This record gives sequence, C-alpha cells and structure tokens, in this order.
Amino acid sequence: MGYVAIKGGGRAIQGADAALDALRTREGEQGTPLSLDTIENQLRLLTSRVISEGGLYHPRLAALAIKQMQGDTLEAAFALRAYRSTKPRLLQTPVQNTANMRLIRRISSAFKDIPGGQMLGPTPDYALRLMRMDLADESPEAFRSMAQRFLDDVPASDLPDSFPKVVDALRAEGLLPALENTTQEAFDITREPLVFPVPRSAALATMARAETGSLLAIAYSNMRGYGDVHPTIAELRVGYLPVMLPHPVTGEPVEAGEVLMTECEVVAMYENEDGSGTPTFTLGYGACFGHNEVKAISMAILDRALQKGMRDGPGNPSEDPEFVLLHVDGVDSMGFASHYKMPHYVTFQSDMDRLRTTQQKQAQSEPSTPGDCA
Repeated sequence: MGYVAIKGGGRAIQGADAALDALRTREGEQGTPLSLDTIENQLRLLTSRVISEGGLYHPRLAALAIKQMQGDTLEAAFALRAYRSTKPRLLQTPVQNTANMRLIRRISSAFKDIPGGQMLGPTPDYALRLMRMDLADESPEAFRSMAQRFLDDVPASDLPDSFPKVVDALRAEGLLPALENTTQEAFDITREPLVFPVPRSAALATMARAETGSLLAIAYSNMRGYGDVHPTIAELRVGYLPVMLPHPVTGEPVEAGEVLMTECEVVAMYENEDGSGTPTFTLGYGACFGHNEVKAISMAILDRALQKGMRDGPGNPSEDPEFVLLHVDGVDSMGFASHYKMPHYVTFQSDMDRLRTTQQKQAQSEPSTPGDCA
C-alpha cells in the first residue's frame, strides 16, 4: 500500500484518546454514565444493528461496543468482530428450524388472512413520523409505568408456540418450487475467502452480517428499475429462535438458549426456473440477528437478484455477485476508507514530482507567441 510507518507521536496519540473520552464525559459532574442495560433496551434497534453487522449474538457486548464507540455502528461492529475472533470455536450448530421461532411480530403483504393471523407487534410502521416532545423531559415514574400499562391493556390469551409459514401453503399449492434436499455444507465466510463463483450459502452469510445501509442502497437500485425483482413479502417474522445443540452425552438436540432474529421471505415474478415446463413464483430469503426489518427485506431482494444473476449472468450491478458481496461489508468498507487517514507521504511526494515534471515538459513544448518575454 502507499502509506508508510512513522515513529514518534506516542504522547499525541494518548492525548487524542483522552480527548475522545473527555467529549464522552463532557457533562462533567452533572453527567450520568449510560448503563449497558439502558443501551441494550432503550436503544434496542441500534443494538440489533450492531450484533447483526458484528456477526456475534451478544447484546450486552454490543451495548458495550456502542458505548465505547460513542454510537458509531461501524466501529462498534468492528470491535465486536475483533472480540469474536479471540474466542475459540467449540462446535458448529446444526441447521436451525425458524418455524419454531417465538414470534413478537409477523406480517404478510401477500395475503390479508394468513394461517394464524397477522401479528403487528412492536413497530413504528403505522404511526405518524412526528417528534414526541414529551420524551425530551420524560419522568422516571412515567418511564417505569409504561411497560406495565401496556401489559395491563393486553387481554389474557394463550398465544400459539409457533405459526405456520406462508410459503409452505404456496409450496403445497405448487406455486413455489419444491424444497431442494442438499447435503452441501454451508460456506464459512469467517474461515474461507470468497472465490467467485460462490455458493448461495456464502452470499447469504455475507449479507447476513453486511452493513444495513449498503444492502439497502443496492437493493433499492433493483427496486427502482436497475433490476426486475419487484417482490411481494410473503412473510416477515421477528422473534426468538431456539438454538438447538447436540447433548454432549446423548447427542440428542437440546435447547441451549434463544436469539432474537428477523426473517423475510419474498415472492418475485414467476418463471420456469427449474426447466420442468411448469412456471412457479421465485423466492428470495433474508435473515439476520436482531430486530432489523429493512436489512432482512433488502437481503431477500438481493438474494433473489443474485440467484438470477448466477443463472443467467448479471444484467445490472444488483445481480452481480462479485459487485454486491465485495461492497456490502461495512467493516471492510470503513477500513478501506479510513486507511486514507494514514501517512501517504511517499506516494504523495511522488505524485507531486510527476505533476511538476509534466508541467515543465508542457511549458517547454508550448510554442512562444509574439510579445512573450523570454
């Protein structure tokens, strides 16, 4: 690379770090440090974004990274990945069944009535985007009573443990291609480099921890006409997925815990994808840690676009696996942009020398005009 190592400046670097902490605590004696519980619960969508982009499900550590990086999601995700890389891998989880999610939200834009019913859950989708000025000076008493008032208003009813999937009904009717029985091991992006062409599992894993804004931007390009996915959300789910691990003695699967995740399945234009002569809808899939619906939807759209590009060749950037997968990782993108802050003295001196030489040569080659002074 074009940067060079330099010596000295240790005290200046320590001072820069101290200045950063000073800004974080600039409220002085009146300031109250944010607790990790406060960040994890009151900024839960921010925490969800960091655990998704960091690729590690640990909400408390994500809250710590957010506090340390003063709300910078890219830096927080970077810190979370760095922490994950220091820990040993004890085992690999088997494939988890998302049909067993303990749902807090579940909607479909394909059908009004779906098996089990629509479940709006926690979302700002149906509220006006107006500033709530009462939150600017929220009293501790009102804050603490909010959750209890909500629970008191909820009728006592038993919710089912799980809900049937909308795509299963479409598949049973022959409107979606049958599930493929594959024994291919999932691609591990944390241990293997992306060498194109890559399997679909590599694309899904890369997008699952990609930066939300990057996924949205490229998926939006497809929605606007640089592509033809134009999907309908068959089902969007947010909930807690039980993590089943083999028992160390019996080998039987046992529940070791649960993770909050968002899953989205979109149905796109129908076509004869498998060459059987029977046209069916096409399907795109997205899933990520935490409550992050925009990311899951964008991922599902790009999954569908990439499948088309891998089969027919890319017709636009959102269908090009190499373009998409090498440009959506926030930590990689941030790292490359930030490296320009490092010393580039040698290369810039070389650029200046070449520019001066070019200017001199151009001046010497230009013919003089009457009246010019020697």
